[in-house]
Amino acid sequence: MHKNIAVADMELDEATSSIQRIDAVYRPEHLPVATASKRDGVDRAALNAWWIDRCIPASRSGVRKALETLELPNTQVLLTRCFGLSLSDQYWVRPHGSDLRWERINFFENPFSEDIGDVLLGKAKETVGFDFSSPDNTSDGYLKKRWKIIDGKRCLLKTGSNPFMQQPFNEVIASLVAEKLGISHVPYTLLWDDDTPYSVCEDFVTPDTELVSAWRVMQSMRKDNNTSVYRHYLNCCEALGVEGMEHAVDQMIVLDYLIANEDRHQNNFGLLRSADTLEWLGAAPIFDSGSSLGYDKLTPQILSARAIECKPFKKTHHEQLKLVTSFGWIDFDRLRGVEQDIRDILDQAGEYVDESRKAAIISAFSSRLGQLMVLAKVQRQEDDVAQDVEQDRAQDYGFKMEL
Repeated sequence: MHKNIAVADMELDEATSSIQRIDAVYRPEHLPVATASKRDGVDRAALNAWWIDRCIPASRSGVRKALETLELPNTQVLLTRCFGLSLSDQYWVRPHGSDLRWERINFFENPFSEDIGDVLLGKAKETVGFDFSSPDNTSDGYLKKRWKIIDGKRCLLKTGSNPFMQQPFNEVIASLVAEKLGISHVPYTLLWDDDTPYSVCEDFVTPDTELVSAWRVMQSMRKDNNTSVYRHYLNCCEALGVEGMEHAVDQMIVLDYLIANEDRHQNNFGLLRSADTLEWLGAAPIFDSGSSLGYDKLTPQILSARAIECKPFKKTHHEQLKLVTSFGWIDFDRLRGVEQDIRDILDQAGEYVDESRKAAIISAFSSRLGQLMVLAKVQRQEDDVAQDVEQDRAQDYGFKMEL
């Protein structure tokens, strides 16, 4: 189902929730991007990959313990417990013969249970009277997180990883830098709960829109060996009817360079479209930038600036910067004093980030900023397949339902 539009009939395996069979396709134009097939109407393998990608990844921190608490064999079975509903799009599955409607059960407009969120954060020990109706069943990523309704808004709370728990603070820093540079982004704030820091952001998807990841966009066309990953993404956007994406990509590349983001995989950016008209609305705002600023590195490694990974187009940030078509939009004056702003945010980390680590993070950021100011005056775009990333995404992995 796509809101109330019946898209296809399919049969799911009860043990794994994978798609065993597709019996009929009614509205192929409403199929998830890159799952349609000219020959059969739908590519079952592609649709199944899209469906399984909705589940909590097995790599999620604490997921094994959560499954033990829930007495479930895997995270896939959680998909059907919430009809596959998500807070990222408007797709869901409806049991065959049911008269359920999207307005009655979607998580954008209806309350949802916090039970799954409690389990995923290790707070729940019992499952008596457990309510599985939650968007936490379809959240991605490896860090512990949960959805929560705060003042009527759907907000995502996400923690960090030991020993530095730096990701929540990095999210706030990234949104600060993006704000100063005029880059469309999702604002983040900090919240502490049981002495644990969380980043908090409001859902940028609405009941009428949906996020389509760059990964899905890039599956819509075949890439030849002579086309760079960067150019392939732009080509796919243009083929879908989204033109002029270079500027949005320029901004993302520059921001990721400044914060030394190591995890801008192809599920961490993308496009927005109308769920009703299927009209493309443009680039999604920047989100999920926590794996940055040396989040998992020792202090000397932050200062040395070695072993910084890069995604989604090139293997190093310096190579990726060469893809930028123009730096003319950057107002470097707006970044004056940003180092003190970064320190003010890191000061809230308490024992997790000591003074020497703060100094290293700020020093490394200042160094990258200085290098960017020089490059912005002399660099011209270079685009080829050299130093392209390999396949890059967050994860590489019978009852009747209507999609």
